[in-house]
Amino acid sequence: MTGEFSASWLTLREPADAAARSRELVTLLPGPIRTIRDLGCGTGSLGRWLAPQLDGPQHWIMADRDPALLEHAAANMPFPAVTVETALGDVTALTGADLAGTDLVTCSALLDLLTAGEVTNLANVLAESKTAALFTLSVAGTVTLDPALPEDATIEEAFNAHQRRVDGGRRLLGPDAPAAARAAFEQAGATVITRPSPWRLGPESAALIAEWLRGWVGAAAEQRPDLRFDTYLDTRLANPPNATIGHVDLLAIFG
Repeated sequence: MTGEFSASWLTLREPADAAARSRELVTLLPGPIRTIRDLGCGTGSLGRWLAPQLDGPQHWIMADRDPALLEHAAANMPFPAVTVETALGDVTALTGADLAGTDLVTCSALLDLLTAGEVTNLANVLAESKTAALFTLSVAGTVTLDPALPEDATIEEAFNAHQRRVDGGRRLLGPDAPAAARAAFEQAGATVITRPSPWRLGPESAALIAEWLRGWVGAAAEQRPDLRFDTYLDTRLANPPNATIGHVDLLAIFG
């Protein structure tokens, strides 16, 4: 699996991610939670959000394919009861042996970058070890901008198609990920609970809205080179809208 995420983008979105994730699902985690493996950990923002909500000492295994992000994540878990190790590699290569002694597997904004087969394999690996999963911020494919513009729906459709693209021979799930993950985990024998976790961005998030708009419109333009969105983007950046961007959090519990 490939992915390109800059530390600057991940840092910019961290407050919005923290505000959006479902705290309710955290209260439903089967305890005790002592060892957590964070797949595609990025800068470690999920760990910084979740660790203070868990009781007792914790050991986090930060897993990512980017050594620089792993180094950042390991160095930025400032909690006295938390220890950290790193695991360099592809999350799609996870095995049951990797999960020995693991109480919880987590990820953030990852499932939409996987294929249906990879999500099914992941569910089966967790089922084998009876390891609970908390997967946050999977893209839902819904965007509401205020004020609305006529081009919004066309760009949303093109963006969602881009998220479902074939990349290196892999058909990405994109906004189909929440439904695919629920089906895969239920098929593997898990009890699955989902909650919406939308970004709700207003004027205080102008920098994030602007960067997100550039990426949203850029992906749509890549998908639909027959259309021109330059004027639309300029208009949006001149007066950033309020934005509600849909995500879904998923908790899967075995046994």
